[in-house]
Amino acid sequence: MPDTTSSTVQDLFPRTTDSVADTMALGARTAKTLSSGAVVALYGDLGSGKTHFVKGVAQGLGLPPAEVRSPTFTILSVHDSGGGPLYHFDAYRVQTPDEFVELGFETYVHGDGLTCIEWADRVGTLLSSDTVHLQFHHVAPSKRRVTLGAPDDAPSENAH
Repeated sequence: MPDTTSSTVQDLFPRTTDSVADTMALGARTAKTLSSGAVVALYGDLGSGKTHFVKGVAQGLGLPPAEVRSPTFTILSVHDSGGGPLYHFDAYRVQTPDEFVELGFETYVHGDGLTCIEWADRVGTLLSSDTVHLQFHHVAPSKRRVTLGAPDDAPSENAH
């Protein structure tokens, strides 16, 4: 994937990545377009590239990407050993949006870091209108298509 300089997140999408490295590079470029306090909602099937994208976001913030893992069992991972902080949520095991709030979601989402939420469709009612929504789609074994906007089944008032 060519390394292009974009001034806004909208300039980066849609994009097809050809490898894990490309997906991470897209995450790093995306991080550079977002300001502190931004929320990125990630949608897509298992293995569609969401966590690798967040690894790239971490790299773009000056954080070690190797420390980013899917937080499925912990629901939240905080990375702040560099240019962060990065708040990495995984809502896969969250049963209701209220449960997410009880875990302290609002404290982080209104904090000074960048927030990425995997499986954001499970907490869509909590997302503000300025949330950046990204959909991840399998194209081929090593290719992913990343598009801007919430899925059709996500709250439409939150889509960009």
